Amino acid sequence: MDSTPPVPIEDGGEPCLRCGACCFSTLPTYVPVTGADHARLGDHADTLVTFDGVRAYLRIEDGHCAALRVEVDREGPRFVCSVYDVRPATCRELLRGSPACEGELATKGARPREAAARLVSLRMNRKDASV
Repeated sequence: MDSTPPVPIEDGGEPCLRCGACCFSTLPTYVPVTGADHARLGDHADTLVTFDGVRAYLRIEDGHCAALRVEVDREGPRFVCSVYDVRPATCRELLRGSPACEGELATKGARPREAAARLVSLRMNRKDASV
């Protein structure tokens, strides 16, 4: 394992953009949204937040946070948070390379690659259909 100390994701995050494991879950209550988070999300809250009683969470769709955009470029998949600047505290507190980060990667490391492969397949099918 790398002995580099945990680095806040705000340092540019390129390795995070190529990983994305922490954004994946099948649990509808995966990312809690506090009142402060909801206020910070502003207009995004209307489309991204779901409620379970009085508790709020970021919506999960297709096995990942609804705020996540999966993009594919020549270097491979990129996992981009569409609300990065206003993301919830849970996301802000995760440090790249921390034990929590390593746990996410160990538990869910294949999910981002699978999502990217589905995206590429969908694009190829659309391209074939339009020909």
